[in-house]
Amino acid sequence: MRRPLAALLTVLMLGLAGCSADRRAEPLPTPSPDRTVLSDAIAINPGPFDSGPFVAPATGAYVGAWIKPQELTHDGRVEAVDGLEETLGRRLDILNTYRRFGEMVGTESDREFLAQGATLMISWATGDNRSIVAGRDDRLIRRQARAIRDVKRPVLLRMRWEMDRPNLREQMVSGPDYIAAWKHIRAIFAAEHATNVSWVWCPTAEGFQRGDAPAFYPGDDQVDWTCVDVYAGNQFEPIGALMGPFLRFAAEHPKPIVVGEFGVAKAWGSAGRAAWLRDAARTFKANPQIKAVVYFESDPAGNGPNQQFQLTGDRAAFKAFAALTRDRYFNPRTARAGSR
Repeated sequence: MRRPLAALLTVLMLGLAGCSADRRAEPLPTPSPDRTVLSDAIAINPGPFDSGPFVAPATGAYVGAWIKPQELTHDGRVEAVDGLEETLGRRLDILNTYRRFGEMVGTESDREFLAQGATLMISWATGDNRSIVAGRDDRLIRRQARAIRDVKRPVLLRMRWEMDRPNLREQMVSGPDYIAAWKHIRAIFAAEHATNVSWVWCPTAEGFQRGDAPAFYPGDDQVDWTCVDVYAGNQFEPIGALMGPFLRFAAEHPKPIVVGEFGVAKAWGSAGRAAWLRDAARTFKANPQIKAVVYFESDPAGNGPNQQFQLTGDRAAFKAFAALTRDRYFNPRTARAGSR
């Protein structure tokens, strides 16, 4: 006996709804519950480390963030930082701040953050490497050297971070060109007596996975901190797996590590993000060469959910990050003060 068409449609709709519900119920991939440390493959460098003017903690790691403000103004920057710190219940050790080639350090908000006891990590987008080496940008570089010198506090300087990105190849040209520009800029800073800079070399985790990042390394005599930017964006893998090739490289160099940017995308769901962050905390603690970690608290405009990393508003993920920031291991100044 044939069912009425309306009944068939009802059955079909219920079936489709059930399939959709089943798909939504499928668990997202989650990081390993074990510590994601490649200890069998990596001989962790125990230090001690000469980290330049910004001294690495003897034990534990500093924690910081880039917090994207609603508006790129003094008030907007301060409100963004104060808001996150108030929610976390602590001051951040490091504040990441981005500068175009011609944008000077020492803004009103820079000075306010310094007055609050934060260390600035300056991510400086320098220009064409061959132009720099030819001396065409020396005047601008001298201005920046003086501006940073006048801060009169130790700073971390990420000179053209993520230089290994394929979309920067036209400016970077090659590893040797980048290294020549690095040495040229560092020589100008030395001539201007900008001795408060810890020089941070910071490629991407993907660059080490591809194998092309090491070609940009200026040398142990030129670098104070090694660094990596690592995200669970398009790939949802534990952070130890994502930055494993970098950790192998860094173990061969007597430098402290700063994880210059890390983040987990909204695409992986609240529970998945929280698990990833808990795993990240274990991984950082299991690799004592890592002396600072800096979260990327931002949703870059125009990108989909696999490039949105802001934790604020995601209760479970934010709770996991807050737990990291409250961990004694990530409060080395407090731990040191308490040991006296």
